[in-house]
Amino acid sequence: MAETIEEKKQQIIDDFSMYDAWLDKYEYLIELGKNLEAYPEEKKTEDRLIKGCQSRVWLDYNVQDGKIFFAADSDAIITKGIISLLVGVYSGRAAGEIASDDFGFIDAIGLKENLSPTRANGLLSMINTIKALALKNC
Repeated sequence: MAETIEEKKQQIIDDFSMYDAWLDKYEYLIELGKNLEAYPEEKKTEDRLIKGCQSRVWLDYNVQDGKIFFAADSDAIITKGIISLLVGVYSGRAAGEIASDDFGFIDAIGLKENLSPTRANGLLSMINTIKALALKNC
């Protein structure tokens, strides 16, 4: 992987800073969701659902050579963009690197405060699930 986790997070901060209005940032999130790799229907199972999300969000992972690779999907387009953002940063990283990360780029782009309370809770659930999977595989 060419980019470090810090470079990847900075790229997202830079990408979001190109847009002034949150409507444009939502459009960008929707585009990210559309570009998320296809998620197999047979993996849309109860045990892969992230608890605490208003929308249905599935997260699957596998570990190869000490790195965690994530795959995800959602039935809501904005939420799909949010999980796409997280998968884009953390997939292919070492478990310890993910577990020790502060996910601060989410605050830097202003995502939490521009989501409805239920979506913000869902975002927190996504982050906590990714962190828990990383800790489990450290």
